[in-house]
Amino acid sequence: MSFWKTTRFEIDLGQPRVMGIVNVTPDSFSDGGQHADTASALRHAEQLLKEGAHILDIGGESTRPGSPAVPLDVELARVVPLVQEAVKFNVPISVDTYKPEVMAAVLDEGADIINDIWGLRRASETGGPNALDVVRGHPACGVCLMHMHRDPRTMQLAPMQGDVVPQVLFFLEQAAQAVQAQGVHKSRIVLDPGIGFGKTVAQNFALLARQAELLQAGLPLLLGWSRKSSIGAALQGDAPAAPPPAERVIGSVAAALMAVERGASIVRVHDVAATVQALKVHAAVRAAA
Repeated sequence: MSFWKTTRFEIDLGQPRVMGIVNVTPDSFSDGGQHADTASALRHAEQLLKEGAHILDIGGESTRPGSPAVPLDVELARVVPLVQEAVKFNVPISVDTYKPEVMAAVLDEGADIINDIWGLRRASETGGPNALDVVRGHPACGVCLMHMHRDPRTMQLAPMQGDVVPQVLFFLEQAAQAVQAQGVHKSRIVLDPGIGFGKTVAQNFALLARQAELLQAGLPLLLGWSRKSSIGAALQGDAPAAPPPAERVIGSVAAALMAVERGASIVRVHDVAATVQALKVHAAVRAAA
């Protein structure tokens, strides 16, 4: 049985876990502005927990394609007050950030997981410890290391080329080995292939079709398909335009279910209730088999 070691919790990955998205941003691609202050974000977080979320993932900066970086002080002002309150829910709290200063602040407030699109590769903006050193200084926290090609502003201008699966696998293996060499135990690490982060639609679906190959890295996988543009492209078909993010729920649940069938331990989603229902049916089928 596999566990994800985090600051306050050892998360049992013997069954798939649902990570609910809480964006405290005005410009996230799907729900920007809907929960852009602490009070509304807390209400949303409570609702996701009622719907069955096992983990909450708080983000204060949009990383959609083409998005500009958010100043450090702005991200801190968005995220820290929410973490201070959310840790009282007594569930694992993840923070989606690549800034070492934000990592340090939220870990000091009791956050359990750092979910980093840069895979702990960023230096401090203010001359302090880099991302990896911050995590090393909090020796119980969990981390999610993600693959990203280029950066959010440029990743879709020139996506990856060639067979994406071995390239992503190689990156994730190297990233995991690098942080383990610096003292981060493998029980603290999960890996994310970064759906939509510098990949074409075909490459994203290749990662899903061949996701089992990524398990060769020997670590749990976290997948984030929820409402993404590749889902929209698949749903568009011959229509003149893809459905907007809020109308991609069924497609997103299907992708999450297929990710779990192919070995994902955690799925990061906007639509918690629908995903939890689908996974209950999946569990019933497995039990019957």
